Order: sequence, then structure tokens, then C-alpha cells
Amino acid sequence: MVDQVIEARGLVKRYGGFTAVEHLDLTLSAGEVFGLLGPNGAGKTTTILMLLGLTEPSAGSVRVLGLDPVRDPIGVKRVTGYLPDNVGFYDELTGRQNLHYTAELNGLRPRAVDDRIDQLMARVGLSGAADRRVATYSRGMRQRLGVADVLLKQPRIVIMDEPTLGLDPEGAREFLDLIRSLAREGMTVLLSSHLLHQVQQVCDRVGIFVKGRMLACGPVDQLEEQVLRGEPLLLSLELEPCPAPLLEALGRIEGVLGVEQQGGGRLVIRSRCDVRSAVGQLVASHGATIMHLSLAGRTLDDIYSRFFHAGGDSHGNTAQVVA
Repeated sequence: MVDQVIEARGLVKRYGGFTAVEHLDLTLSAGEVFGLLGPNGAGKTTTILMLLGLTEPSAGSVRVLGLDPVRDPIGVKRVTGYLPDNVGFYDELTGRQNLHYTAELNGLRPRAVDDRIDQLMARVGLSGAADRRVATYSRGMRQRLGVADVLLKQPRIVIMDEPTLGLDPEGAREFLDLIRSLAREGMTVLLSSHLLHQVQQVCDRVGIFVKGRMLACGPVDQLEEQVLRGEPLLLSLELEPCPAPLLEALGRIEGVLGVEQQGGGRLVIRSRCDVRSAVGQLVASHGATIMHLSLAGRTLDDIYSRFFHAGGDSHGNTAQVVA
């Protein structure tokens, strides 16, 4: 049986007449990277605060490793690390001194702290900057110091709110690699973000969150099936050369609904299923070369856009993928 480390049922948060989170059901498993994906103001941060016991739900229940954040917020904080979107440190202290301060707040034994800090600074790539004042750190360095700070107490769950916001592409890539390494060690990571391509790169499952509601949840490929069911796949490709017999043969592949030539060797194939393998074999058998090939309409971007603009699936309903 899979070890469930976070479980929320019917979670609601109201501020007066405004509902920030509406009847949220959410389950996270050990060692999973889960992406909470939605625009700013969707309720992602409010959800995180309820999971951590930093704000009380208006209704519903939460359990974090069996602990109730409302009744035992301190217990939840002992097993959970939180990286907010804007990490706060004492700028006049060095990176090492900031971590020592965190260790004191968490009651860690002084003898074990020095080695632990050295290991963590090396892991996040800050060994050479450990004794520099944090005021001199770039945003990317502050984010990495934030990870070291979170990992200092060896949590079982790490929650990150927009962790790559403001990072350059290389810094974001390194940060995503770090998230993957945490998951490989069995740590559960909840990642809140509005950056679609990053969520798709690193997350095992994704929850699409819009206006306080979880509209869909599951692995990306299952979201595809749920959200875009019944719609044709669009395969864009460019062939060289593109003789008429090949064009006719492409139209006869099982599952192909139509082939549109857009000029020269540029084609769009509409199909009921993924025909890329069959297309590749057929093109090779005709002595042609595929210069470009891409499957349109089946990325997380397409799925998210559908939910964000329509507020539900193509039929106007919300969807829930159970996985």
C-alpha cells in the first residue's frame, strides 16, 4: 500500500464573503513530486498555509503524516520544510551564520550542526559563498540557501511556493535538478507554480488549480485523456522530398482522418491516435526524410489553457482524474 503523507478532504477557506479555496481533495504519496499549477490568485498559497497550520480551514480536514495542522502545528513543522516565494534571511549575516541561527531555532545539537551545514552548502552549490554576507547573494543564490535552510532539519516533506520565480534559465534548471534529487531520496515535494513547462519537467502528478478549485488532477498523460478526449491529434511535420504517392499513402494510415499540405513538404495530419511511428516508417520506405515533427495540442500548456479559459473541460464541466 502506498504511504500517503498528505491528505486533505473537503478543504475550504473563506475570508468573509470570498472563498479562496473551495472543497479541495488532495492526496500526496511518499517520494512524489506534485505540482500545484495555477495563475496568481488561484488559491495555491492559501492551500499551502492550511497544510502547514499557518491558517485555519473554514471547513474540511487535513492530515500531514497523520498530524492535524490545526491541533498540532508544531508537530507538522517538525516534519515539513517550507520554501516561500520570497525567502527571508538576515542580510548582514553570512550564509553559514543564517543556517546556524535556523539550527538554534530548531533545537539542533551544536556538535552536529557544523558538518551538516558544510554538507548542505556543498549540495546546493554555495560552498564558496558560505562565509559571504547574504546581502551579496543573487536571487538564485538566496533560493539555494533557502533549500539548505529547509533541509537542515531533515524534513520528510518539502513545500515550495513559486521556487524558480525570477531565476534565469540556467538557475531554474539547476533548481529543478535539485528537486528531482530530493524525490530520489524518498522526500515528498509539493511544488506550487504558474510556470507550465517547469512543472511538466519535474512533477509526477499535476493539479490544475483555478479560482480556488482543483479542476483536474493526475499524471499529465491522464490529464490529456480526460481533458482532450474525442479531439483529433494534430501532427505537424516537414518532409523532404514530399512526392504525391507518399502524400496519398499517409492518408491511408489507420487512424488518420486527413492530411493537409501547407506548402512544399509541410503537412498537418489529423488522427484519432498517435501515428508518429507509422508515419516514420512510411516516410523512410519512400526514401524521404523527416525534417521536423511535433505533436500539437497534447502538452500541459494546452491542457492548462483549456481549463483556465473555459473553467472546465470542453463540455463545460470540471474534471477530476483519480490517480
